[in-house]
Amino acid sequence: MSITTPPRPVDVTALFPRLAPLARTATRLHPRPGSPTMHDSSVGGPLLWPADEPWPYCEGPHDEGAAPVVHSPDDIRLLRRDRAEATERLRRDPQAPEWTPEELETERRISAGRPWFDGPVPLLPVAQLYTRDVPLLCPPDADILQVLWCPFDHPAEGTTHPRTALFWRCSATVTEILRTPPEPPIIQFGGYLPQPCLLSPEQVTEFPNPTELDEELSEQLEDMSRWETVDPALYSSYADDPEELYLNNLCHAPGWKAGGWTPWVVAGPVDRPCPECGTEQVPLLTIASWEWDSGSVTWTPEEEQRHPAPRRLGAHSSDFTLIDIAGGNNLQLHACPADPSHPHIEFIP
Repeated sequence: MSITTPPRPVDVTALFPRLAPLARTATRLHPRPGSPTMHDSSVGGPLLWPADEPWPYCEGPHDEGAAPVVHSPDDIRLLRRDRAEATERLRRDPQAPEWTPEELETERRISAGRPWFDGPVPLLPVAQLYTRDVPLLCPPDADILQVLWCPFDHPAEGTTHPRTALFWRCSATVTEILRTPPEPPIIQFGGYLPQPCLLSPEQVTEFPNPTELDEELSEQLEDMSRWETVDPALYSSYADDPEELYLNNLCHAPGWKAGGWTPWVVAGPVDRPCPECGTEQVPLLTIASWEWDSGSVTWTPEEEQRHPAPRRLGAHSSDFTLIDIAGGNNLQLHACPADPSHPHIEFIP
């Protein structure tokens, strides 16, 4: 399936030529629900994991008080299946009942939750990226990046989010494959269990977040006279704040992506030295809670503008992976450009 980002509404380098040298290529992943195999690039799909390599676990600590009600992965999958069936039922017949008695009973039973579990927690697969599909900053002997996480919050610089683990792998060396990896008995939040998705990678051009521009460029961006050549219909809602037009529609793509620039929202630009060698780390992967929202609709793929998918009950309209990071944020992973096998940095930007 091909998914296409519309052209940007404004050629920003024509308005601001000093931005041109700052352009970076990002790969939008466009995850969409499907049935990936371990030989596919995917979100939430099975991993090409060697049978003789131990599966990774998180030793904790895990805070029972942070999640008074927890569910098993199978509980969450059952609820999602019921919601998908309800969505399809209402699509076919808007007068149909939103929920059947059986679905309501399932919801009631699962809402009671599961007993807390103390002990090491098997990590969950989050993403598998083959370099044949997604250009990545990677070690020379690797052609796969595998991302897993602990489905419980861990504190990190004033925020909490799942703790990630990265594995670089050469697919040619994997002969015997682990077919049934262990799963956590419980998960803190349903939004930490990715919906299996196939990818439709697409390269786009990005520019720095406004907070990363030097003073001269920032002043140019706020100069209304520089925007006079732009059709007002393209930015009328941003007439008093052209920087917001740049932020939402021109500088960096929302959603899951590899590479590109950091979408600073919460933290603001901070130094990201490699924990091992001190080299400034660069964006590797953005794990997103949604692919676009009301402020970034110009990034909505052309195919979905023409044929919008039905909104699944209980989900954001562009949350195809059903992941939710800290109430709709992104989790960004940065890697060392000197040696991507060095420890990575993770944070909510």
